[in-house]
Amino acid sequence: MAFSSYIRYTFRDAFRSIGRHKGMAFASVLTIAISLFILGSTLLLVLNSQYLVSTMESQLEINVFLQSDIDRKDALAFQKEIEKIPGFQSLEFISKEDALDIMQDRFGKDTDILKSLGGVNPFPDSYRIKAQSSEKVASIAAEVEQFSEVESIRYGKELVDKLLAFTVWVKNAGLAIIIGMLIAGLFLITTTIRLTVFTRKKEISIMKYVGATNWFIRFPFFLEGMLIGFLGAVIAGLIIYFGYGVTIQYVIKSVPFLPVMADSDALYRILAVLIIGGTAIGAIGSVIAVRKYLKV
Repeated sequence: MAFSSYIRYTFRDAFRSIGRHKGMAFASVLTIAISLFILGSTLLLVLNSQYLVSTMESQLEINVFLQSDIDRKDALAFQKEIEKIPGFQSLEFISKEDALDIMQDRFGKDTDILKSLGGVNPFPDSYRIKAQSSEKVASIAAEVEQFSEVESIRYGKELVDKLLAFTVWVKNAGLAIIIGMLIAGLFLITTTIRLTVFTRKKEISIMKYVGATNWFIRFPFFLEGMLIGFLGAVIAGLIIYFGYGVTIQYVIKSVPFLPVMADSDALYRILAVLIIGGTAIGAIGSVIAVRKYLKV
């Protein structure tokens, strides 16, 4: 048989097999679509949580308040000690005068803060430190706190801990969901191909009798699995593509202060993963079914 004729035969046989078992094929496509939709949604959730974390990380600050009796020269010299700490990214020195001005701006011109405080500025010189990542915040704060020039430190320890815990939870939950859905899709495709193999036992025996090779017999089933996986992936990809755009617009309008990932390149990469993953799941499912149940 010529190669072109074999390809036509293979595609015709694969589509004919799907047509024979429409119900099971439809269930397989639907399961793959649902599985990959959940997979894609989970990936988007993980990416958005990482985007949220990175956004919040950029806003995390360690506020270091210096001793009230330290002179300005020593206060400015303390910057060199902070810059030696591993994980340090940037810092800003805030003099006691600047701190008073900031507080005055918050209360407005109607209130004289300095007069209300009895003419004495109670604010100390301080530093605002930014770390390279949220994981570094606690260690930097602990190291800075050991210096004698420091009176107190504030950095929102509970927020940092909850942020890290949330990121770990999202990754672990997403991984569990992804594995579960992939197994479910793989099982249904395997069942579909297995049913096709079972109903064509006699035809397969005849093909073997006239000299058909194992690969000649297996390839139509392999293609059938790939088609089922591909169709499921396309359906899931379309739902995610249009659904995510609508979701982003809704979030921006309803919760404008919540940062969301609007990177189209990341979305296209996820869609590519779904298409490749769905096709691969179909191919693997067919290989498993044929290897186990096709006696050739």
